Order: sequence, then structure tokens, then C-alpha cells
Amino acid sequence: MRSDIVLTLTGTDRVGIVEEVTKVLLDLGANVETSRMARLGGKFAMLMLMSVSPDQAAALEDALEGLAERGYKITTSETQQTYAEAHPGWLSYRVEVDGADHEGIVHEIASGLSRRGISIESMETSVSQASVSGSPLFAMSAVVVVPPGLPEAEWLAALDDAGRQSNVDVRVIAL
Repeated sequence: MRSDIVLTLTGTDRVGIVEEVTKVLLDLGANVETSRMARLGGKFAMLMLMSVSPDQAAALEDALEGLAERGYKITTSETQQTYAEAHPGWLSYRVEVDGADHEGIVHEIASGLSRRGISIESMETSVSQASVSGSPLFAMSAVVVVPPGLPEAEWLAALDDAGRQSNVDVRVIAL
């Protein structure tokens, strides 16, 4: 039996940080199952789900202590099932949003989903510059899980309304 642990790390970006963290995990016999890593401004952020034997799980924080001493913020927490695993029959969808960037887009979309009991499993957002005008363009891609009894027309209409409120295009794709 293995323990599933979520590890987060944030700190100054530098060459070799991914190699250093994954070496620590490898030395503990941990397996990285899912991860997201990105440089955000001048900082590096790492989010990963790993599995490790229970006896090595206790040693994980000590093994990462050297990074913490160098200013990296590290958290570890044991996990449970994903929301989808704990709620069989829930349906997965991808929600894609595009439009002119402005404050409140993520909040408006997330609010429209949560008011109907829809859970966000993952989300990525970005802002890029329009090729001709240079205006900031917002893009979001999220995977959501929807309760089985929720009428599709109801939540799709609410999401469409959230998109209109934010003046963005919203597309939903069944997974």
C-alpha cells in the first residue's frame, strides 16, 4: 500500500530545481503521478501528486528540508480520492473561455459553476497579446465534474450567462 501525497513548492526560479526535487523523491522511492510546474514571474511553482510507501512518507519533509532552508516554501499533504472518484456517475466536461482580458473573469465563471454544485478538477489560465492590436487576450481551460441529476440545459445556460456577464466566449466539451 502506498500513500498519495500532494507536494507544493514555490520559490526563486533557477536551473536545476526540478532535477533536485525529483532526485529527492526518487531517493525515497516516490513516484510522480501528476504534476504541473511553471515559472510565474520570477518565481517557480510546482504542484505534484506522488505516491510513496508509508514509511518513506514520514521522511519526505526531512528530505526536502535543504530546499526549505534555501527559501523555498514547501507543503505536503496526504490526499484522499479525487472528487470524481468519490462521486461516481458525475460527468466530466472541458470548459474553454476566451476573450479580452479584464479583472473578474475567473471569479464569474467559477461562481456560475459552484452555484450549481459543479466542481473544478483542474484549471489553467493565460494572458497573451493580440497579434495586431497588442491588446491582452485571456484564455482559460478547465476540467469540471457535474452532478448526475443536474439538468444540462440549466447549467449550460448559467455558464453562458456568466460568459455574457464577463464578455467572453465560453465553449463546453463533453469528455
